[in-house]
Amino acid sequence: MSGETAERAPDAIDLVIEEWRRERPDLDLSAMGVFGRLSRLTRLLEAAVEEVFARHGLRQGEFDVLAALRRSGPPYTLIPSELSAVLMTSRAGMTNRLDRLEAAGLVRRSLDPADRRSFRVALTDAGREVIDAAVTDHAAGLARLAAGLPPEDAAELDRILRAMLAARTPS
Repeated sequence: MSGETAERAPDAIDLVIEEWRRERPDLDLSAMGVFGRLSRLTRLLEAAVEEVFARHGLRQGEFDVLAALRRSGPPYTLIPSELSAVLMTSRAGMTNRLDRLEAAGLVRRSLDPADRRSFRVALTDAGREVIDAAVTDHAAGLARLAAGLPPEDAAELDRILRAMLAARTPS
């Protein structure tokens, strides 16, 4: 089936919209198709991502911590408040994640020499191996999910989604 045929073939979302148009012709349903398809795609994406992380013994939040540490560059060390800010999570939630990751030997906590009231979280060698393998599989999985979309369409979708998010995100 070509991309053009796939675009025109009615799907389950089209059927739902058609039923609502029949029952409630007074409603503006123009956005329902977009958000219905985004919702279905999000559920598919979440399931695929969770499966990749589980293969590496991780949950989403744990992946996020390891990824933030890895992206920070050598020496792959941050303080918990930096991790909380980057990951937009509470300090209590961060503590639970760090406890699990430390117990698994993927991160190490040590006192911060610059501030003895705080500590630093460092990626261990084992943690670096796990996150490198997990992010490799994650990137490949995302590429597979996007494979049916021509590059120019992917760029346009990215532009559109960025604009939608910018319109809804407080500055």
